[in-house]
Amino acid sequence: MSIDVTDGPTAVSRWMKPTWGIKWLLVVAGIAGCAAAAELTIEKMRLLSDPNYVPSCSFNPILSCGSVMSSPQASAFGFANSIIGIASFAAVLTIGMAMLAGATYKRWFWVGLQLGTIFGIGFIHWLVVQSLYDIQKLCLYCMVVWIAMIPTFVGVTLFNLKTGVIPLPEGARKFFDGLSRFGWAIVLIWYAIIFAMVIIQFPNVLSF
Repeated sequence: MSIDVTDGPTAVSRWMKPTWGIKWLLVVAGIAGCAAAAELTIEKMRLLSDPNYVPSCSFNPILSCGSVMSSPQASAFGFANSIIGIASFAAVLTIGMAMLAGATYKRWFWVGLQLGTIFGIGFIHWLVVQSLYDIQKLCLYCMVVWIAMIPTFVGVTLFNLKTGVIPLPEGARKFFDGLSRFGWAIVLIWYAIIFAMVIIQFPNVLSF
């Protein structure tokens, strides 16, 4: 059966047939990101109630969650960034779980998810830069959120490119269809770049 990319009443759009890969990606990333953001929120509340509290993710002068949580960047919109993380990754988890249960989504829904992941990837990279070069401290739970956000963005973007959610010529769509098989490599390279930035900035980051 051929799969059309139109929204006609009898056509089956490509984005209405998500693969198991994108389903499980959203579930796993949603769980990891939501858990890390929730723990970060709990630690933030404990720190607010007791300024002398040492967060569980503070291990050394560089891996110091308390310093990061106390910075202005940790409340970029006037409240804890982790609240955004909880809401966002809870939504990602819900979408993934619904797809595992058989739910399908219209093109406009995938466009909305794409816009959300663009905001998310931009925001965490702003936080990466702030952590490395302004605050000059690292937060372990924040880094888990970074780790969860990158594959979410890559997976959603490749899915939208290969299925026609983001309109492209057929040749370009087929290119991204092939590239999607190597999404894991894109994620690993992305991780490696950030890891290299961390090691260059903090060569003794793992000294406990």
